[in-house]
Amino acid sequence: MVLLTPDKTGLAVKAKLFRGFGDVSRLAILDVLRRGPLTVGEIGQATGLTQSNLSNHLGCLRDCGLVLAERNGRYITYHLSDDRVAEILTLAESLLADVAQGVYQCTRYNTPARQVNS
Repeated sequence: MVLLTPDKTGLAVKAKLFRGFGDVSRLAILDVLRRGPLTVGEIGQATGLTQSNLSNHLGCLRDCGLVLAERNGRYITYHLSDDRVAEILTLAESLLADVAQGVYQCTRYNTPARQVNS
């Protein structure tokens, strides 16, 4: 009898993708970028993140391929790399609407989350 096992490499890559979505600050950045391309200053105003924190998270999102940066004169504009990033956020909101109570009551993921203005 052959047992089917998931491709651990594929699962590891999927886990890395979801790490991009697994931080309050990165989610705030992705959320504001759903509205369209923004400069670092505009993202900072919308999220309330400090410049250094914002730069760190934008670097992570860029390295992971979720966000692209384009130079426009003196400014760098950031935007979602793919429309499916926004779709994932929309699907997560839809799913959360149905399972919010369970997620809220879940004690396994009770790590303090920083509040971000959005």
